[in-house]
Amino acid sequence: METQKKAPAALAILAAAALWGIIGLWNRRLMAAGLSPFSIVVVRNLGGCALLVLFFALRDRGVFRVERRHLKYFFGTGVVSVVLFTVCYFSCQELCSLAVASVLLYTAPSFVVIFSAVLWREPVTRKKLLALFLTLLGCACVCGLFSGGLSVTVPGVLLGLGAGFFYALYSVFGRYALAHYPPLTVTVWTFLFAGPASLLFLRPAELAGAFAGGGGLWLTALAMAVFSTAAPYILYTWGLARMEPGRASILASLEPVVASLTGVIAFGEPMGPLTVLGILCVLAGVYILR
Repeated sequence: METQKKAPAALAILAAAALWGIIGLWNRRLMAAGLSPFSIVVVRNLGGCALLVLFFALRDRGVFRVERRHLKYFFGTGVVSVVLFTVCYFSCQELCSLAVASVLLYTAPSFVVIFSAVLWREPVTRKKLLALFLTLLGCACVCGLFSGGLSVTVPGVLLGLGAGFFYALYSVFGRYALAHYPPLTVTVWTFLFAGPASLLFLRPAELAGAFAGGGGLWLTALAMAVFSTAAPYILYTWGLARMEPGRASILASLEPVVASLTGVIAFGEPMGPLTVLGILCVLAGVYILR
């Protein structure tokens, strides 16, 4: 019975991870048009913000009503988590290989498990530790950590760990915000902070040059804002409201698996034995926490 109650929340987390995992479909086209990773951060967060504000301004303005004393939680989810983790992640990619950056980002579930145990006395069970180990090992295999030829620097590792740390903080600040507001309110206010804060990385000439070419790129940006920004954050936050943060963060490790499969299916990227092993490890970890 308990498993049945948790199933919808788990499915929402997994769906969010899958939608985050297909972001490469939009990223590659935007980069091919001349956008830098930091400009894509602006497009993603500001686009997600505009989309959510417009939709709920027409459908349910109640999501905009929050108390001033709770704005610190949304500053946490929007600026400290969404914006800072992205800055650290892209900076890590400049100093280390993409594989190293990806694996360091997915230390996030470890941070969430530790935070949850300290802040909310969430039990650290053997099942959770096994799932954490399997998903981290799986992410390492999927991202090619054991394939050799990796570039690693000390500043890059620190930035990568910072990315995982700030990524994990969404589950922490989100848990506090969800104690006062429904998931939709938390998601909207997260991007009311993250969208404007992303303007710090705005490169007007770069954006103008890329989007002057026609409507196709605007549709790609819209798809990113809908399917890989607004929708997955709504789903993840909804699931987080009904599940332990540590469990939710581990389940979200499905993201690199979907990203890898997207590369194989959409872009013809090769899938070696280590990738298959990594996918099986992540799926085993998810199954343990079902």
